[in-house]
Amino acid sequence: MKRIMLVCSSGMSTSLLVDKMNQAAAVMGVDAEINAAAEADFYKHVNQVDVLLLGPQVKFLLEKMKNMLEPKGIAVGVIDRIDYGTMNGENVLRHALNLGKKEV
Repeated sequence: MKRIMLVCSSGMSTSLLVDKMNQAAAVMGVDAEINAAAEADFYKHVNQVDVLLLGPQVKFLLEKMKNMLEPKGIAVGVIDRIDYGTMNGENVLRHALNLGKKEV
């Protein structure tokens, strides 16, 4: 099972995207646990994820998160702004799964 966390400023908009990703995972037959958190709260759950995706509005955190999480084996990336804006759960899920396959 892939454990994926989406992080944004407040966790609200990514919660909507989590629903779309869960729907896509069900259709695709992907075993995934997908959650959302605000940037201030994600640290509580960081040891329970395989992939961390940042919302476009917090992409400035990318290097900081990579430096902190990739040594722990957690893949880090940014959600495409078009996929984020259109709530394209399937594309974001595929992005997370591809990141999770890479060596970090």
